[in-house]
Amino acid sequence: MKRFILYSDLKPEKVQDYIDLHANPWPELIELIGRCNIHNYSISLRGTQLYTYYEYTGDDYEADMAVMDNSPVMHRWWTYSKPCFVGHDRGEYYEDLTEVFYCP
Repeated sequence: MKRFILYSDLKPEKVQDYIDLHANPWPELIELIGRCNIHNYSISLRGTQLYTYYEYTGDDYEADMAVMDNSPVMHRWWTYSKPCFVGHDRGEYYEDLTEVFYCP
């Protein structure tokens, strides 16, 4: 299992849209996330700063991410979620954070 922690910034005027979108995620999106071996997925918000955590339990991360990236449901979701990010015009959404401590 590998843990991922990501950081991003939301546009101030899009924060509520992002919250509302995630209040009722589509069942087919949740199924896709699980099928791609992502578990314990959480998103936290502090002002406009977004922190994402998930655990990957599969054997081929690149292949699973390709499945997700090529999924029609993910492309549909992105039409709503990606415009909320500050870096949307540059195609930049998340920055990987470096884990410096973990205590199981």
